[in-house]
Amino acid sequence: MSNDEFRAALARLAAGVVLITAQEPPLDEHGRGEDVGMTATAFVSVSLDPPLVMVSLRNDSRMDDLLAEQPLWAVSVLAESQRQIAGRFAMKGRISDRLLFADIPYLRGEVTGAPLVEGALATLECRTEQRVPAGDHTLVIGRVLTAGLPNTDGEPLAYFKGRYRRLG
Repeated sequence: MSNDEFRAALARLAAGVVLITAQEPPLDEHGRGEDVGMTATAFVSVSLDPPLVMVSLRNDSRMDDLLAEQPLWAVSVLAESQRQIAGRFAMKGRISDRLLFADIPYLRGEVTGAPLVEGALATLECRTEQRVPAGDHTLVIGRVLTAGLPNTDGEPLAYFKGRYRRLG
């Protein structure tokens, strides 16, 4: 089986779209670290008791490197109307994260300090419990510390056959 065959087969699995965010540790005691964000479709619920979720991160990606040292991170479950946010944080060779966050309305998580996108269908703040090497990715399992439902009326953003889609 080739990588292309594997990729084509798994493209038939519809997935929800989330924005994973975290804050880099500050360079000194007077500053705030830079916000970092990454679009993910490999995100799942793992356990209800304790509340655990998992995200798959490409090895040596900026988010993988950051979450190896920063245990606190957040998740915004994106609504269909937030397709532009998903595309912005999924770009290859993109501009700095500071500029990516510039015109996106968000609140800071009370526990993590990470950005939580306003209007997201749900938000979670997490603390890493375990990191599991898995091929060219790392599975990051996080304990959910807070959960919110900022947008109860929106439709979910889905990813299917290599494109963002709406359900229905």
